[in-house]
Amino acid sequence: MKDFGFPSKRAQIYKEIPDEKWNDWHWQLSHRLNTVEDFEKLFPLTESEKKALQSDRLFRVDITPYFASLIDPADPDDPIRRQVVPTAAEIVPFTGMMEDSLAEDMHSPVAGLVHRYPDRVLMLITTQCASYCRYCTRGRIVGDPNATFSREEFERQIDYLKRTPQVRDVLISGGDPLVLAPKLLEELLARIRDIPHVEVIRIGSRVPVFMPMRITEELTAMLKQFHPLWLNIHVNHPNEITAELAEACDKLAGAGIPLGNQSVLLRGVNDCVNIQRRLVQSLVRIRVRPYYLYQCDLVEGAGHFRTPIAKGIEIIEGLRGHTSGFAVPTYVVDAPGGGGKIPVMPNYVISASDHKVVLRNYEGFITTYEEPIGYQPHDADHCAFCQQKSMEPGQSGVLGLLEGEQMTIKPEGFDRLHMRGGEQHRLRDHVEKWKPLGIGDEKQDKEG
Repeated sequence: MKDFGFPSKRAQIYKEIPDEKWNDWHWQLSHRLNTVEDFEKLFPLTESEKKALQSDRLFRVDITPYFASLIDPADPDDPIRRQVVPTAAEIVPFTGMMEDSLAEDMHSPVAGLVHRYPDRVLMLITTQCASYCRYCTRGRIVGDPNATFSREEFERQIDYLKRTPQVRDVLISGGDPLVLAPKLLEELLARIRDIPHVEVIRIGSRVPVFMPMRITEELTAMLKQFHPLWLNIHVNHPNEITAELAEACDKLAGAGIPLGNQSVLLRGVNDCVNIQRRLVQSLVRIRVRPYYLYQCDLVEGAGHFRTPIAKGIEIIEGLRGHTSGFAVPTYVVDAPGGGGKIPVMPNYVISASDHKVVLRNYEGFITTYEEPIGYQPHDADHCAFCQQKSMEPGQSGVLGLLEGEQMTIKPEGFDRLHMRGGEQHRLRDHVEKWKPLGIGDEKQDKEG
């Protein structure tokens, strides 16, 4: 193994396991920990942990020996332990809690395929993981072998992709795609790559973190057949970055696979500017670019992990300018109810006039930017790129307002509500009075 400058750990009870077994991902899967007896061979459990593990309403528990070895047995609040060992707090309901807080199942035209954004889809292909995060946003299906996706559902997903040419980016997730049998994963990737309008394939996986021995030369050789292919891992704390993870990322990056990281902001795990700074700086050392920092979802079992959104803003304040710009993730709230990711950040614009903008930097230095006088707006009518832009029917949003597609975005039933059930009268007869000249359908008539 190369020396990447990160530690390699193995719990005492595994010291006698031969390396050929320890480094076999099949062995790791078949020796996962999931009972009180299993865990107490590594460390004494708290009463809260015992209560949770004995509950019949518990989200699935399985932890690879490798990942369990990263837990400090003397620390009941160890940040890795908190992520994967359940506590009684997991069973406590909280206001706003939902089974499917992101409305993924509602926004699935076929089972397991979420089409929320105009040009990309989320494709769920398995419900199984190498280990199970206690804050899992898909706990309603993940870990349940009875909820796994069938061959028929997979074929329907592929059929939807084939007949939806606006989709250029497919994100494969689950569960975790990298726990699939290699031949099945290869077939899946080949079927997606055969669709002409799909430009990019992405994989979301925590396998490199939970079970880095899965990242073999054979796997990376298979994956590189399907470029452009990107992979996002999921690291929440610097203690998860080991020599083994660094080696796995080195193999993936060596195969030409760009790597990103998605973290979740978790109380008692990484809700600290200095932990986050060490995390992102360690990630870029292993060629992984921080991508998203997620606010914890309003999902069942995750209430005790939630922080105020202000904590995330504080963390970004402590990263932007204080470390490399490419190491700063985008902090997002994945909108409850299915609105997608909403970026949230500190406010760097202090004020503005018709010719000047007042800004501040990370140090509190305040400056002004003088706006150009007589700026000629971009001529979209004579721009080849504007004329050939991808259509986003019903989803252009605020950009559509800026581009003159419409004047307003109204809540459903807005006009009906404000008519107050009144009668049709002469002042309502002429509907053209509410159509703005040069905007939307009237754009072509602006000179007439």
